[in-house]
Amino acid sequence: MCGIVGYVGKKQAAPILLDGLSKLEYRGYDSAGICVFDEGVLKVAKAKGRLQSLIDLTDGGKALHGVVGIGHTRWATHGAPSDENSHPHMADSGKIAVVHNGIIENYLELKELLIARGKKFHSETDTEVVANLIEFYYDMGSDFKEAVQKAVARVEGSYALGVLCRDYPDTIIGVKKDSPLIFGYGKDCNYIASDVPAILKYTRDVVYLNDGDLLVMDSDSVHFYDAHGEHIQKQTEHITWEMSAAEKGGYTHFMLKEIHEQPKAVRDTVKPRIRDGRVVLDEIELPRAYLANLRRIYIVACGSAYYVGVHGKYIIENLCHVPVEPVLASEFRYSDPVLDDTTLVVIISQSGETADTLAALREAKRLGARTLAIVNVVGPRSLWPPPRPSPPSCPSCIYWLCISPSSWRPCPRPGTISFLPSCSSCRRRFSGSCRRRPCSGSSILPPSISTTGMCFLSAAIWTAPPAWRAA
Repeated sequence: MCGIVGYVGKKQAAPILLDGLSKLEYRGYDSAGICVFDEGVLKVAKAKGRLQSLIDLTDGGKALHGVVGIGHTRWATHGAPSDENSHPHMADSGKIAVVHNGIIENYLELKELLIARGKKFHSETDTEVVANLIEFYYDMGSDFKEAVQKAVARVEGSYALGVLCRDYPDTIIGVKKDSPLIFGYGKDCNYIASDVPAILKYTRDVVYLNDGDLLVMDSDSVHFYDAHGEHIQKQTEHITWEMSAAEKGGYTHFMLKEIHEQPKAVRDTVKPRIRDGRVVLDEIELPRAYLANLRRIYIVACGSAYYVGVHGKYIIENLCHVPVEPVLASEFRYSDPVLDDTTLVVIISQSGETADTLAALREAKRLGARTLAIVNVVGPRSLWPPPRPSPPSCPSCIYWLCISPSSWRPCPRPGTISFLPSCSSCRRRFSGSCRRRPCSGSSILPPSISTTGMCFLSAAIWTAPPAWRAA
Protein backbone atom coordinates (compact mmCIF):
# COMPACT_ATOMS: atom_id res chain seq x y z
CA MET A 1 0.00 0.00 0.00
CA CYS A 2 2.66 2.52 -1.03
CA GLY A 3 1.87 6.20 -1.61
CA ILE A 4 2.91 8.64 -4.36
CA VAL A 5 2.81 12.45 -4.52
CA GLY A 6 4.22 14.72 -7.22
CA TYR A 7 4.22 18.52 -7.51
CA VAL A 8 5.35 21.03 -10.12
CA GLY A 9 4.61 24.73 -9.66
CA LYS A 10 5.92 28.01 -8.28
CA LYS A 11 6.13 27.18 -4.56
CA GLN A 12 8.77 25.19 -2.69
CA ALA A 13 7.96 21.57 -3.47
CA ALA A 14 9.31 19.66 -0.45
CA PRO A 15 6.83 20.91 2.21
CA ILE A 16 3.92 20.17 -0.16
CA LEU A 17 5.24 16.67 -0.83
CA LEU A 18 5.65 15.95 2.88
CA ASP A 19 2.15 17.25 3.60
CA GLY A 20 0.72 15.08 0.83
CA LEU A 21 2.53 11.99 2.13
CA SER A 22 1.15 12.64 5.61
CA LYS A 23 -2.36 12.25 4.16
CA LEU A 24 -1.41 8.79 2.86
CA GLU A 25 -0.14 7.40 6.18
CA TYR A 26 -3.38 5.45 6.56
CA ARG A 27 -2.16 3.15 3.77
CA GLY A 28 0.66 1.72 5.89
CA TYR A 29 4.37 2.09 5.12
CA ASP A 30 7.85 1.42 6.50
CA SER A 31 9.92 4.25 4.96
CA ALA A 32 9.53 7.52 3.10
CA GLY A 33 11.45 9.78 0.76
CA ILE A 34 11.32 12.78 -1.56
CA CYS A 35 13.31 13.97 -4.58
CA VAL A 36 13.42 17.65 -5.59
CA PHE A 37 15.05 19.33 -8.59
CA ASP A 38 17.35 21.81 -6.85
CA GLU A 39 20.05 23.98 -8.43
CA GLY A 40 20.45 21.80 -11.51
CA VAL A 41 20.57 18.43 -9.77
CA LEU A 42 18.09 15.90 -8.41
CA LYS A 43 18.42 15.88 -4.61
CA VAL A 44 17.03 12.96 -2.64
CA ALA A 45 16.20 12.65 1.05
CA LYS A 46 14.76 9.44 2.47
CA ALA A 47 14.51 7.67 5.80
CA LYS A 48 13.45 4.33 7.24
CA GLY A 49 10.56 4.41 9.69
CA ARG A 50 7.82 6.95 10.24
CA LEU A 51 7.31 9.98 8.03
CA GLN A 52 8.28 12.18 10.97
CA SER A 53 11.87 10.94 10.59
CA LEU A 54 11.94 12.36 7.06
CA ILE A 55 10.30 15.59 8.21
CA ASP A 56 12.97 16.01 10.89
CA LEU A 57 15.74 15.15 8.41
CA THR A 58 14.64 17.85 5.97
CA ASP A 59 13.53 20.46 8.56
CA GLY A 60 9.95 20.14 7.37
CA GLY A 61 11.12 20.31 3.75
CA LYS A 62 12.94 23.64 4.15
CA ALA A 63 16.33 22.01 3.55
CA LEU A 64 15.40 21.05 -0.02
CA HIS A 65 14.80 23.99 -2.31
CA GLY A 66 13.19 23.72 -5.72
CA VAL A 67 9.66 23.82 -7.11
CA VAL A 68 9.46 20.37 -8.76
CA GLY A 69 9.52 17.07 -6.91
CA ILE A 70 8.16 13.62 -6.19
CA GLY A 71 7.57 11.81 -2.90
CA HIS A 72 6.82 8.28 -1.73
CA THR A 73 5.87 6.15 1.25
CA ARG A 74 7.06 2.54 0.81
CA TRP A 75 5.71 -0.80 1.98
CA ALA A 76 8.61 -3.20 1.45
CA THR A 77 8.23 -5.94 -1.15
CA HIS A 78 11.69 -6.32 -2.70
CA GLY A 79 14.38 -5.76 -0.09
CA ALA A 80 14.09 -5.04 3.63
CA PRO A 81 12.95 -1.67 5.00
CA SER A 82 16.05 0.55 4.87
CA ASP A 83 17.26 3.96 3.74
CA GLU A 84 18.87 2.39 0.67
CA ASN A 85 15.70 0.57 -0.41
CA SER A 86 13.44 3.56 0.20
CA HIS A 87 12.07 5.54 -2.73
CA PRO A 88 12.75 7.67 -4.75
CA HIS A 89 15.37 5.68 -6.63
CA MET A 90 18.01 7.27 -8.83
CA ALA A 91 19.39 5.75 -12.00
CA ASP A 92 23.09 4.94 -12.09
CA SER A 93 24.17 8.22 -13.72
CA GLY A 94 21.82 10.41 -11.71
CA LYS A 95 19.73 11.56 -14.67
CA ILE A 96 16.47 9.82 -13.71
CA ALA A 97 14.56 9.59 -10.42
CA VAL A 98 11.53 7.31 -9.95
CA VAL A 99 8.85 6.58 -7.38
CA HIS A 100 6.86 3.41 -7.93
CA ASN A 101 3.83 1.60 -6.58
CA GLY A 102 3.35 -2.02 -7.65
CA ILE A 103 5.55 -5.00 -8.44
CA ILE A 104 7.81 -5.51 -11.47
CA GLU A 105 7.60 -9.23 -12.13
CA ASN A 106 10.46 -9.48 -14.63
CA TYR A 107 12.86 -7.19 -12.76
CA LEU A 108 15.57 -9.84 -12.38
CA GLU A 109 15.66 -10.45 -16.13
CA LEU A 110 15.85 -6.70 -16.81
CA LYS A 111 18.44 -6.20 -14.07
CA GLU A 112 20.76 -8.79 -15.60
CA LEU A 113 20.36 -7.13 -19.00
CA LEU A 114 21.22 -3.70 -17.58
CA ILE A 115 24.19 -4.98 -15.56
CA ALA A 116 25.55 -6.52 -18.76
CA ARG A 117 25.36 -3.04 -20.29
CA GLY A 118 27.31 -1.45 -17.47
CA LYS A 119 24.59 -0.23 -15.11
CA LYS A 120 25.28 -0.42 -11.37
CA PHE A 121 22.66 -1.00 -8.69
CA HIS A 122 22.65 0.23 -5.11
CA SER A 123 19.47 -1.32 -3.66
CA GLU A 124 17.56 -4.61 -3.59
CA THR A 125 14.42 -3.17 -5.16
CA ASP A 126 12.62 -3.77 -8.42
CA THR A 127 12.04 -0.02 -8.76
CA GLU A 128 15.72 0.79 -9.30
CA VAL A 129 15.53 -1.40 -12.40
CA VAL A 130 12.86 0.91 -13.85
CA ALA A 131 14.97 4.01 -13.19
CA ASN A 132 17.99 2.48 -14.93
CA LEU A 133 15.91 1.14 -17.81
CA ILE A 134 14.51 4.62 -18.49
CA GLU A 135 18.01 6.09 -18.29
CA PHE A 136 19.29 3.38 -20.65
CA TYR A 137 16.81 4.37 -23.36
CA TYR A 138 17.42 8.06 -22.66
CA ASP A 139 21.16 7.58 -23.17
CA MET A 140 20.40 5.71 -26.42
CA GLY A 141 18.90 8.90 -27.88
CA SER A 142 15.24 8.86 -26.88
CA ASP A 143 13.73 11.98 -25.38
CA PHE A 144 12.30 11.88 -21.85
CA LYS A 145 8.78 10.75 -22.81
CA GLU A 146 9.98 8.22 -25.37
CA ALA A 147 12.42 6.71 -22.85
CA VAL A 148 9.61 6.20 -20.33
CA GLN A 149 7.35 4.69 -23.00
CA LYS A 150 10.03 2.26 -24.15
CA ALA A 151 10.87 1.28 -20.59
CA VAL A 152 7.30 0.48 -19.51
CA ALA A 153 6.83 -1.51 -22.73
CA ARG A 154 9.53 -3.87 -21.44
CA VAL A 155 8.10 -4.12 -17.94
CA GLU A 156 5.80 -6.95 -16.81
CA GLY A 157 3.74 -6.45 -13.69
CA SER A 158 1.92 -3.57 -12.04
CA TYR A 159 3.10 -0.01 -11.66
CA ALA A 160 2.23 3.58 -11.00
CA LEU A 161 5.29 5.70 -11.71
CA GLY A 162 6.29 9.28 -11.07
CA VAL A 163 9.46 10.16 -12.99
CA LEU A 164 11.88 13.11 -13.00
CA CYS A 165 14.69 13.79 -15.48
CA ARG A 166 17.67 16.02 -14.71
CA ASP A 167 17.56 17.55 -18.20
CA TYR A 168 13.84 18.45 -17.93
CA PRO A 169 13.78 20.56 -14.75
CA ASP A 170 10.14 21.66 -15.04
CA THR A 171 8.53 18.33 -16.02
CA ILE A 172 7.09 15.28 -14.28
CA ILE A 173 5.91 12.17 -16.13
CA GLY A 174 3.34 9.80 -14.66
CA VAL A 175 2.26 6.44 -16.06
CA LYS A 176 0.20 3.56 -14.67
CA LYS A 177 -0.85 -0.04 -15.11
CA ASP A 178 -2.84 -1.96 -12.46
CA SER A 179 -1.90 0.54 -9.71
CA PRO A 180 -3.84 3.76 -9.11
CA LEU A 181 -2.59 7.17 -10.20
CA ILE A 182 -4.48 10.46 -10.43
CA PHE A 183 -3.69 13.92 -11.77
CA GLY A 184 -4.77 17.11 -10.02
CA TYR A 185 -5.25 20.57 -11.57
CA GLY A 186 -3.88 23.47 -9.51
CA LYS A 187 -3.46 27.21 -10.02
CA ASP A 188 -0.02 27.76 -11.56
CA CYS A 189 0.81 24.20 -10.49
CA ASN A 190 -0.14 20.58 -11.07
CA TYR A 191 -0.08 17.39 -9.03
CA ILE A 192 0.01 13.62 -9.28
CA ALA A 193 -0.89 11.23 -6.46
CA SER A 194 -1.82 7.64 -5.80
CA ASP A 195 -4.96 8.71 -3.92
CA VAL A 196 -7.14 11.80 -3.63
CA PRO A 197 -6.43 12.68 0.05
CA ALA A 198 -2.79 13.50 -0.79
CA ILE A 199 -3.81 16.53 -2.86
CA LEU A 200 -7.35 17.31 -1.70
CA LYS A 201 -6.06 20.24 0.36
CA TYR A 202 -4.81 21.85 -2.85
CA THR A 203 -7.31 20.87 -5.54
CA ARG A 204 -10.67 19.17 -6.02
CA ASP A 205 -10.41 18.81 -9.80
CA VAL A 206 -8.79 15.51 -10.69
CA VAL A 207 -8.33 13.09 -13.57
CA TYR A 208 -8.26 9.33 -13.01
CA LEU A 209 -5.75 7.60 -15.28
CA ASN A 210 -6.67 4.33 -16.96
CA ASP A 211 -4.23 1.46 -17.45
CA GLY A 212 -1.66 2.39 -20.07
CA ASP A 213 -2.22 6.14 -19.73
CA LEU A 214 0.81 8.41 -19.54
CA LEU A 215 0.88 12.11 -18.63
CA VAL A 216 3.51 14.81 -19.10
CA MET A 217 2.97 17.84 -16.88
CA ASP A 218 4.59 21.12 -16.00
CA SER A 219 3.25 24.00 -13.90
CA ASP A 220 1.04 25.37 -16.68
CA SER A 221 -0.10 22.36 -18.71
CA VAL A 222 -0.64 18.63 -18.91
CA HIS A 223 -0.77 16.27 -21.88
CA PHE A 224 -2.27 12.78 -21.74
CA TYR A 225 -1.31 9.82 -23.96
CA ASP A 226 -2.70 6.30 -24.31
CA ALA A 227 -0.71 3.06 -24.35
CA HIS A 228 0.08 3.53 -28.07
CA GLY A 229 1.45 7.05 -27.56
CA GLU A 230 -1.58 8.77 -29.08
CA HIS A 231 -2.62 12.10 -27.58
CA ILE A 232 -5.97 11.75 -25.76
CA GLN A 233 -8.45 13.91 -23.85
CA LYS A 234 -9.38 12.97 -20.27
CA GLN A 235 -12.48 13.78 -18.28
CA THR A 236 -12.04 15.99 -15.20
CA GLU A 237 -13.97 15.04 -12.08
CA HIS A 238 -14.75 17.30 -9.12
CA ILE A 239 -14.30 15.80 -5.64
CA THR A 240 -17.20 16.63 -3.32
CA TRP A 241 -16.37 14.67 -0.14
CA GLU A 242 -14.50 16.29 2.73
CA MET A 243 -10.95 15.73 3.91
CA SER A 244 -12.14 14.82 7.42
CA ALA A 245 -13.33 11.47 6.03
CA ALA A 246 -9.70 10.51 5.33
CA GLU A 247 -8.04 11.84 8.52
CA LYS A 248 -7.63 10.44 12.03
CA GLY A 249 -10.26 12.73 13.53
CA GLY A 250 -8.53 12.98 16.92
CA TYR A 251 -7.84 9.25 17.32
CA THR A 252 -4.28 8.08 17.93
CA HIS A 253 -4.25 5.85 14.85
CA PHE A 254 -6.46 4.88 11.92
CA MET A 255 -7.37 1.39 13.21
CA LEU A 256 -8.83 2.83 16.42
CA LYS A 257 -10.78 5.37 14.40
CA GLU A 258 -12.20 2.66 12.13
CA ILE A 259 -13.26 0.54 15.14
CA HIS A 260 -15.17 3.43 16.70
CA GLU A 261 -16.67 4.42 13.35
CA GLN A 262 -18.20 0.99 12.68
CA PRO A 263 -21.71 1.73 14.06
CA LYS A 264 -21.95 4.96 12.05
CA ALA A 265 -20.49 3.29 8.96
CA VAL A 266 -23.11 0.54 9.11
CA ARG A 267 -25.93 3.06 9.60
CA ASP A 268 -24.72 5.29 6.76
CA THR A 269 -24.39 2.29 4.44
CA VAL A 270 -27.65 0.52 5.22
CA LYS A 271 -30.10 3.38 5.90
CA PRO A 272 -30.32 4.79 2.33
CA ARG A 273 -31.01 1.27 1.03
CA ILE A 274 -34.01 0.49 3.26
CA ARG A 275 -37.30 1.81 1.88
CA ASP A 276 -40.70 0.87 3.25
CA GLY A 277 -39.18 -2.10 5.03
CA ARG A 278 -37.57 -3.49 1.88
CA VAL A 279 -33.94 -3.65 0.76
CA VAL A 280 -33.46 -1.57 -2.39
CA LEU A 281 -30.17 -1.79 -4.33
CA ASP A 282 -30.82 0.46 -7.31
CA GLU A 283 -27.37 0.18 -8.86
CA ILE A 284 -27.03 -3.61 -8.63
CA GLU A 285 -28.53 -5.68 -11.42
CA LEU A 286 -29.25 -9.19 -10.18
CA PRO A 287 -32.41 -10.34 -12.03
CA ARG A 288 -34.82 -12.63 -10.20
CA ALA A 289 -34.35 -15.34 -12.86
CA TYR A 290 -30.58 -15.25 -12.34
CA LEU A 291 -30.92 -15.53 -8.56
CA ALA A 292 -33.35 -18.44 -8.95
CA ASN A 293 -30.70 -20.37 -10.92
CA LEU A 294 -27.77 -19.39 -8.69
CA ARG A 295 -25.85 -22.52 -7.67
CA ARG A 296 -22.70 -21.25 -5.96
CA ILE A 297 -21.18 -18.04 -4.54
CA TYR A 298 -17.47 -17.35 -4.23
CA ILE A 299 -16.32 -14.60 -1.86
CA VAL A 300 -12.86 -13.46 -2.96
CA ALA A 301 -10.68 -11.12 -0.90
CA CYS A 302 -7.34 -10.61 0.87
CA GLY A 303 -6.39 -10.05 4.50
CA SER A 304 -9.11 -8.92 6.88
CA ALA A 305 -11.55 -8.64 3.96
CA TYR A 306 -11.16 -12.41 3.55
CA TYR A 307 -12.17 -12.90 7.19
CA VAL A 308 -15.31 -10.92 6.45
CA GLY A 309 -15.97 -13.37 3.61
CA VAL A 310 -15.57 -16.34 5.97
CA HIS A 311 -18.16 -14.80 8.30
CA GLY A 312 -20.40 -13.98 5.35
CA LYS A 313 -20.39 -17.63 4.28
CA TYR A 314 -22.38 -18.68 7.36
CA ILE A 315 -24.86 -15.81 7.05
CA ILE A 316 -25.57 -16.32 3.33
CA GLU A 317 -25.79 -20.11 3.56
CA ASN A 318 -28.18 -19.79 6.51
CA LEU A 319 -30.43 -17.26 4.79
CA CYS A 320 -30.22 -18.36 1.15
CA HIS A 321 -29.26 -22.07 1.30
CA VAL A 322 -26.72 -21.48 -1.49
CA PRO A 323 -23.19 -22.94 -1.13
CA VAL A 324 -20.62 -20.21 -0.42
CA GLU A 325 -16.86 -20.64 -0.76
CA PRO A 326 -14.51 -17.95 0.63
CA VAL A 327 -11.23 -17.88 -1.32
CA LEU A 328 -8.05 -15.87 -0.85
CA ALA A 329 -7.67 -13.71 -3.94
CA SER A 330 -4.02 -14.69 -4.32
CA GLU A 331 -5.10 -18.35 -4.67
CA PHE A 332 -8.22 -17.85 -6.78
CA ARG A 333 -6.54 -17.64 -10.20
CA TYR A 334 -4.44 -20.75 -9.58
CA SER A 335 -7.18 -22.96 -8.12
CA ASP A 336 -8.84 -23.49 -11.52
CA PRO A 337 -12.26 -22.36 -10.21
CA VAL A 338 -15.38 -23.87 -11.77
CA LEU A 339 -17.34 -20.82 -12.93
CA ASP A 340 -20.28 -20.29 -15.24
CA ASP A 341 -23.41 -18.17 -15.53
CA THR A 342 -24.90 -19.83 -12.42
CA THR A 343 -22.00 -18.60 -10.28
CA LEU A 344 -21.73 -15.28 -8.44
CA VAL A 345 -18.27 -14.02 -7.49
CA VAL A 346 -18.33 -11.41 -4.72
CA ILE A 347 -15.17 -9.30 -4.63
CA ILE A 348 -14.29 -7.51 -1.36
CA SER A 349 -11.59 -4.82 -1.28
CA GLN A 350 -11.26 -2.02 1.26
CA SER A 351 -9.36 0.21 -1.16
CA GLY A 352 -10.69 -1.05 -4.49
CA GLU A 353 -7.06 -1.36 -5.60
CA THR A 354 -5.80 -4.71 -4.20
CA ALA A 355 -3.76 -6.25 -7.02
CA ASP A 356 -4.55 -9.92 -6.33
CA THR A 357 -8.24 -9.13 -5.90
CA LEU A 358 -8.34 -7.22 -9.18
CA ALA A 359 -6.63 -10.12 -10.95
CA ALA A 360 -9.26 -12.49 -9.50
CA LEU A 361 -12.02 -10.16 -10.71
CA ARG A 362 -10.66 -10.20 -14.25
CA GLU A 363 -10.35 -13.99 -14.17
CA ALA A 364 -13.94 -14.40 -12.97
CA LYS A 365 -15.21 -12.18 -15.77
CA ARG A 366 -13.12 -14.08 -18.32
CA LEU A 367 -14.66 -17.36 -17.22
CA GLY A 368 -18.20 -16.04 -17.55
CA ALA A 369 -19.28 -15.53 -13.93
CA ARG A 370 -21.33 -12.57 -12.79
CA THR A 371 -19.39 -10.38 -10.33
CA LEU A 372 -20.34 -8.08 -7.47
CA ALA A 373 -17.81 -5.74 -5.79
CA ILE A 374 -17.93 -4.43 -2.22
CA VAL A 375 -15.49 -1.57 -1.53
CA ASN A 376 -14.96 1.07 1.14
CA VAL A 377 -14.22 4.17 -0.94
CA VAL A 378 -16.21 6.50 -3.14
CA GLY A 379 -15.87 5.66 -6.83
CA PRO A 380 -12.78 3.39 -6.87
CA ARG A 381 -11.60 3.45 -10.46
CA SER A 382 -9.71 0.17 -10.23
CA LEU A 383 -12.88 -1.90 -9.75
CA TRP A 384 -14.91 -0.07 -12.38
CA PRO A 385 -15.36 -1.86 -15.71
CA PRO A 386 -12.62 -0.82 -18.14
CA PRO A 387 -13.58 1.70 -20.82
CA ARG A 388 -14.93 0.21 -24.05
CA PRO A 389 -11.97 -0.53 -26.30
CA SER A 390 -11.48 1.64 -29.32
CA PRO A 391 -12.44 0.12 -32.66
CA PRO A 392 -9.53 -1.37 -34.58
CA SER A 393 -7.70 0.89 -36.96
CA CYS A 394 -8.41 -1.25 -40.02
CA PRO A 395 -11.58 -3.17 -40.91
CA SER A 396 -10.05 -6.63 -40.62
CA CYS A 397 -7.22 -7.42 -38.23
CA ILE A 398 -5.34 -10.54 -37.23
CA TYR A 399 -4.75 -11.01 -33.51
CA TRP A 400 -2.69 -13.61 -31.75
CA LEU A 401 -4.40 -15.04 -28.72
CA CYS A 402 -2.15 -16.42 -25.99
CA ILE A 403 -4.13 -18.84 -23.90
CA SER A 404 -1.80 -18.36 -20.91
CA PRO A 405 -2.61 -15.60 -20.14
CA SER A 406 -5.59 -14.90 -22.40
CA SER A 407 -5.37 -11.46 -23.95
CA TRP A 408 -6.55 -9.75 -27.12
CA ARG A 409 -4.28 -7.04 -28.46
CA PRO A 410 -5.70 -4.33 -30.77
CA CYS A 411 -4.02 -3.48 -34.05
CA PRO A 412 -1.64 -0.70 -32.91
CA ARG A 413 -1.16 1.11 -36.23
CA PRO A 414 -3.49 1.94 -39.12
CA GLY A 415 -3.14 -0.30 -42.13
CA THR A 416 -1.13 -3.01 -40.44
CA ILE A 417 -1.64 -6.44 -39.01
CA SER A 418 0.26 -6.86 -35.77
CA PHE A 419 1.85 -10.12 -34.70
CA LEU A 420 2.61 -9.23 -31.07
CA PRO A 421 2.52 -12.14 -28.61
CA SER A 422 0.96 -11.09 -25.32
CA CYS A 423 2.47 -13.55 -22.84
CA SER A 424 6.00 -13.38 -21.48
CA SER A 425 7.12 -16.75 -22.86
CA CYS A 426 6.16 -15.75 -26.39
CA ARG A 427 7.76 -12.33 -26.06
CA ARG A 428 11.00 -13.99 -25.04
CA ARG A 429 10.70 -16.43 -27.94
CA PHE A 430 10.48 -13.55 -30.39
CA SER A 431 12.92 -11.32 -28.46
CA GLY A 432 10.23 -8.68 -28.02
CA SER A 433 9.89 -8.14 -31.75
CA CYS A 434 6.64 -7.02 -33.34
CA ARG A 435 6.17 -8.44 -36.85
CA ARG A 436 3.97 -6.40 -39.12
CA ARG A 437 2.85 -6.65 -42.71
CA PRO A 438 0.50 -4.45 -44.77
CA CYS A 439 -3.19 -5.09 -44.10
CA SER A 440 -5.13 -6.19 -47.17
CA GLY A 441 -8.42 -6.59 -45.33
CA SER A 442 -8.42 -10.33 -46.03
CA SER A 443 -7.55 -13.33 -43.93
CA ILE A 444 -3.79 -13.68 -43.43
CA LEU A 445 -2.65 -16.52 -41.22
CA PRO A 446 0.51 -16.09 -39.16
CA PRO A 447 3.61 -18.10 -40.05
CA SER A 448 3.86 -21.62 -38.72
CA ILE A 449 5.36 -21.46 -35.25
CA SER A 450 6.63 -24.26 -33.06
CA THR A 451 5.21 -23.75 -29.56
CA THR A 452 5.77 -25.44 -26.24
CA GLY A 453 4.15 -25.58 -22.83
CA MET A 454 0.81 -23.93 -22.08
CA CYS A 455 1.17 -21.12 -24.59
CA PHE A 456 -0.86 -21.88 -27.68
CA LEU A 457 -0.89 -19.37 -30.53
CA SER A 458 -3.95 -19.08 -32.71
CA ALA A 459 -5.21 -16.58 -35.24
CA ALA A 460 -8.64 -15.05 -35.72
CA ILE A 461 -10.25 -12.34 -37.81
CA TRP A 462 -11.74 -9.50 -35.77
CA THR A 463 -14.31 -7.20 -37.34
CA ALA A 464 -15.67 -4.05 -35.73
CA PRO A 465 -19.22 -4.38 -34.33
CA PRO A 466 -21.93 -2.58 -36.34
CA ALA A 467 -22.37 0.06 -33.63
CA TRP A 468 -18.71 1.01 -33.93
CA ARG A 469 -18.90 1.10 -37.71
CA ALA A 470 -21.89 3.42 -37.47
CA ALA A 471 -20.06 5.65 -35.02
